[in-house]
Amino acid sequence: MMSKPKLSLQDQLLKSGLVSSAQAKSAKSDKLKQARQQQKNNLVVVDEAKELALKAQAEKVERDRELNQLKKQQEEQKQIAAQVKQLIESNRQAKDPDGVAYNFNDSNKMKTLYVSEAMRRQIINGRLAIVKLGQSYEVVPAEAAAKISLRDPACVMVSNEAVAGTEVSGDDPYAAYQIPDDLMW
Repeated sequence: MMSKPKLSLQDQLLKSGLVSSAQAKSAKSDKLKQARQQQKNNLVVVDEAKELALKAQAEKVERDRELNQLKKQQEEQKQIAAQVKQLIESNRQAKDPDGVAYNFNDSNKMKTLYVSEAMRRQIINGRLAIVKLGQSYEVVPAEAAAKISLRDPACVMVSNEAVAGTEVSGDDPYAAYQIPDDLMW
C-alpha cells in the first residue's frame, strides 16, 4: 500500500481553492527575498513575542529576588528580636515595687521604674541598665545591655557609663563629707 505524499500548506490551500497560484508564487518569492536580504545584511528578524516573553521572565526573576530578600530581612529581624528577648529574660533582675522610683526617658515620655536603693545606685554607676521588653521595662546587668545594644540599640533605655572609684568603702573617715563642686585648688 502506497501512502499519499504529504502536501505542504501552500499546496493544500491551492488544491482547496482558497488561494490562486499567483498568490502562492508571490508569497514564496517574498519569503525567499526576505531570506536573501537577511543573509546579505546579516539582519536578525526581531521576534517581538519572544522578546516580550524574555522581558517578562526577567522582570519576574527580579521581583522574586526582591521578595526573597525582603523575606530574608524579616526572618533576620525575627531572629534578632528572639535573641534580645532571650537575653533580657535570662538576665533580668528582680524589681522592688516598694522601692525607690527611678525616672528615665522613653521616646520623650518620662517613665518610672521602682527598684531597690542598691539597684538604683548600680544603675547610676553603670553596672545595671534598663531595657525595654515589649511594653515593660527590665533591669539587666551592663554586660547584657551591651549585648542587647549590639543587636537592637532601641531596646536599651538607660545604660550609664561605668564610673570607677564611686564605691564608698565602709572605713573611709571622710565618707560623711561631700566635696563641693566649686572648690578651687
